Amino acid sequence: MTSAPPPPLPHPLPYVEMDGHPATEDDLRVPALFGFGHFTALQVRDRRVRGLGLHLERLEGANRELFQLPLDGGRVCELTRGALDRAGLRDASVRVHGFLPPGESRTRVMVTVREPAAMAPGGRSLMSVPYARAVPHIKRPGEFGQTYYGMVAARAGFDEALLTAPGGVVTEGAITNIGFWDGSSVVWPDAPALIGITMALLERGLAAAGEPSVRRAVTLDGLGAYRGAFICNSQGIAPVRRIDAVEFAGGGEATPEEMEEMEEMERVMGRLAAAYGSAPAELL
Repeated sequence: MTSAPPPPLPHPLPYVEMDGHPATEDDLRVPALFGFGHFTALQVRDRRVRGLGLHLERLEGANRELFQLPLDGGRVCELTRGALDRAGLRDASVRVHGFLPPGESRTRVMVTVREPAAMAPGGRSLMSVPYARAVPHIKRPGEFGQTYYGMVAARAGFDEALLTAPGGVVTEGAITNIGFWDGSSVVWPDAPALIGITMALLERGLAAAGEPSVRRAVTLDGLGAYRGAFICNSQGIAPVRRIDAVEFAGGGEATPEEMEEMEEMERVMGRLAAAYGSAPAELL
């Protein structure tokens, strides 16, 4: 007689598998001692993922760049399905990691599964910090600078850190992409940053709706030129109400003109949600 899989643990630690089996102590030594690698984070709903193809392309591209090895998308999907089955979840937050310990010739694939997550509602506040990631186009674990500055921002009463390059050049959020609204189009910072899957889907969806977004240099001293801002990642999209001392629509007591900007930004957020929602949810 076979036993049913155990229910998900009621604490924040994820269920972890390595190469298709529950992670052993030896398996966990790989990320602990040989953490050089890459990953992608995805939200699964009823075993479907928006932008699944983009996630698989991200893993394949990073694996070839770091290890000069392919990472088959079919294998990734199979390992992810198995981990979801054994965790007993159809909706989940999933991370798929690639590692290559010394002396090995095949990428080790670690899949972590935990309860699903969504972006917290309401406007977000961002604290600018002087930090830009090296090799930003690769998503990788153990990013000390992002974690450190995220903690600094939280201790100062902000929701997230906003990473900036020398000269106050805006790049990305610590765990998000950031976009701005200039009154006619969505503007993404034209600076080295990770192009998140949600950002890529928004670019596609906006273009398909006849509202193409643009890339443009954004600096801290030029934030006042924008009527609004938002952040996005795999958990969703949220408006930004404040960056440092610069307030956007909804950031404080509103004048009649600011009320118009708030209503305008609500419409923009609705169009962003529609653009994201137009991306099909692909079956794992």
